[in-house]
This record gives sequence, C-alpha cells and structure tokens, in this order.
Amino acid sequence: MKIITNLSRLIVGVLFIISGLVKLNDPIGFSFKLEEYFSEGVLNMPIFEPHALSIALIVVIAEVLLGVALLIGFKRKLTLTLLFLMIVFFTFLTFYSAYFNKVTDCGCFGDAIPLTPWGSFSKDVILLIFISILIFNRKFIKPLFNNSISGIILLVTLALCSFMGYWVLNHLPIKDFRAYKLGTNITKDMEIPEGAPKSEYEITFIYNVDGQDKRFSDKELANLPANATFVGREDRLISEGFQPAIHDFTIEKDGDSYLEEMMEEPKLIIITTYDLNRSDAEGLAVMKDFSNKATQKGYKVIGLTASTPDIYEAVVKKYDLPFDYYSCDGTTIKTIERANPSIVVLEKGTIVEKRHWKDRDLVTLK
Repeated sequence: MKIITNLSRLIVGVLFIISGLVKLNDPIGFSFKLEEYFSEGVLNMPIFEPHALSIALIVVIAEVLLGVALLIGFKRKLTLTLLFLMIVFFTFLTFYSAYFNKVTDCGCFGDAIPLTPWGSFSKDVILLIFISILIFNRKFIKPLFNNSISGIILLVTLALCSFMGYWVLNHLPIKDFRAYKLGTNITKDMEIPEGAPKSEYEITFIYNVDGQDKRFSDKELANLPANATFVGREDRLISEGFQPAIHDFTIEKDGDSYLEEMMEEPKLIIITTYDLNRSDAEGLAVMKDFSNKATQKGYKVIGLTASTPDIYEAVVKKYDLPFDYYSCDGTTIKTIERANPSIVVLEKGTIVEKRHWKDRDLVTLK
C-alpha cells in the first residue's frame, strides 16, 4: 500500500503541475473557456464572466502549488483536502459538459492536449480515485523537507508562476500549441484532401400533421400527408469526417470574401482585435504609427475583427487608423492570437511572426 500511495502521489502531483503550467502558458485562453462555463447556456453564472481572467490565474497557479506541495509532502492534510475539493469540482464540470454536451473541450490541458468531454470526465474520475487513495493512506506520505525549506520552495514556486503569468499576459504564450502557430501556411492547412471522408448525419424532418408535430426521415418525405406543414429539422452527427487543421478562417467585407486575395500577399500584416469593445485603448492608439511604418516598408495592413461595421468604423475614426477592418468569427480570432489587439505577419499565407501590441517595436519589417 505504501508503494501504491507514493505512486499515486507522484502521478497526481506531476499531472497537477503539468496541467497548471500548460494553462499558465496561456491564461487568456483558459479564461475564454471559463467564460463559456459561466455563460447563460451552461452554468448561468454571468456575474463571474468579467472576472474570468483573474479566476483563471488563481486556479492555474493553485494547481501548480498543490502539485508541488503534494510531491514535497507539505501539510499533507490541507493539501489533500484542497486537491480533493478541486478535483470534485472539476469532475462535476466535466460530467455536466459531457452529459449535456455544453462545452466541447474542458481546457484541462489547454490547446496542448485537446480532450473530448467524456475523455475529460474519465481523466478526472481516475484522478479522483488516486486522490482518494492518498486521503485514506496519507500516513504513508512523508515530507521530503522540514517546514521552513518546504515553505521556501512553495514561495519560490509562487513567485515563478506569478512572473510567468505576468510575462505571457504582457507578451504572448511562451509555447504556441494552436493551429495558427509560426510557420503555418493557412491556405494549405485549410485544404481537404481528395477522397477524404465526409461527415455523416441522420436528418429528421418535423412536420405538423392534424395539429401534432411528427418526425419523418428523408426517405419518408415522399409519402407526406397533403396537409403536412413544415416545422423544422434536426441533424444528428453519426460520424465526423475529415476536419482540416484550419476550417473557420475568413476575411470578409460587405459580404464579399477577400481570403484568397490576402493569402497571395507577399507582405501582409493583420491587426487582430476579436472584440473592439474590449480591446486595449492604448494598443489601438499605437497601431496608427505602427501601421504607417509597416506601409512605408511595403506591407499591406488590415484589421480583422468580429465587431460590427458600425463599431469598427467608429474605432477607425476615433484613432485615425490608416487601415480597413475585415470580418472574421470572434472565436477564430481568439484562437489566432490572445492579445486584443495583436500583430500577425504573413508572407503568401504563411505566418512568419506574431507579436503582442506591446512588442510592436520587435516586429521585423523587411
């Protein structure tokens, strides 16, 4: 039992540290996931949405600290209690997401290891078992150091985690695990190979017949009663087909697509601002001088946002921005870059540089 307990201690401690550090590498991404959980369609707790980033930072740093505390055996009763409460809460969230199909990816390991809802729940159940073993056999968890040294280790861990959080919030994630990482050719990653499997759906049509809603398969439509009135349809995914790495990237304006044209540009800079109402005012203000310098170097500069035309037209006028905004889905823009605004440099569709607006002076303008 001593061996099993210490093996469980190692597994739980390491997993909590890895999970925390991966999310700490991209706390804004994790905050997006928390906003999704807090939304009215999931937990219906919109009061917490404005505080999602602060909560994200507290949770991920706590994960790392608890993992370290477990490994060094610091205050085992308190550490195990907090670990148990945290994993019970996570298990509830992942079960709720999986059962009601509310959140398709819990964000447990950020974008580094995407998990399905039931995969996330299974992971949490296994961790819950390991933590339960530790609670019932905590007498086998011996501290590696005295309280003074353990306290210093945790303080150093807290300081390093805080600095890492500060750094990535004011720059960009240290390691980019997303589909739009450096070196990605957007056009190539949007291609669907010839003969690739397509998604299969079961389609059910709903018609009102004699005052009652009845369901019909596509094969039964030929025999519909004459008085049937169409109500709606339901699509159920049977098997998912091939999904390209990038499948939701658009550059549109006034209903027209400019994607192909922009992906052929030899020197293109995209200023991404997924929500202009929430964008950093200082960041927008400095984009004027930056874009003018880039234009002088021969770059085509455009903005990309999910905000409506009336909003981005007002922003362009307010900050006297020398570029036009184009439209793209907000979730896609959040995936491209976390800062609001951010700078993305492309050469014929290939991402060659990405910068936080605070690092605009580090952008290589050839």
